[in-house]
Amino acid sequence: MSYTISKLTPNLVVADVERSLAFYRDVLGFEVQVTVPEASPFVFAAVTCGNVEVFLNARDAAVAEYPAFTDRPVGGTLTLFMEVTGVEAAHEALRTKVQIVMPLEKKWYGSTEFAFLDPDGYIITFAERMP
Repeated sequence: MSYTISKLTPNLVVADVERSLAFYRDVLGFEVQVTVPEASPFVFAAVTCGNVEVFLNARDAAVAEYPAFTDRPVGGTLTLFMEVTGVEAAHEALRTKVQIVMPLEKKWYGSTEFAFLDPDGYIITFAERMP
């Protein structure tokens, strides 16, 4: 292969950047790295938590850049699978703040995980790999 992929950053098309920004910042504990413009109303935001980065992109701005999004719904079938430490503590902290769509459980492949929805219907799975 003549190239190397060094990073993957999900760029989520969202219905309301401010609402999604509040969710990722206030509920999940991500830090805001940048917003466009600098003051509200935002059309874009980048948030990070540790080594994880997520872009939040307003629908109209995304459609202008990617016309193939025109007839596609926000949300859909994308799942963000995030490895965490302390998955049980994360579940306890989030269970009353998010809509759980998969209960906390140990999976047959050795991971303990649960899943919940973000404001636009994206499913986020928090998983901890157990030895």
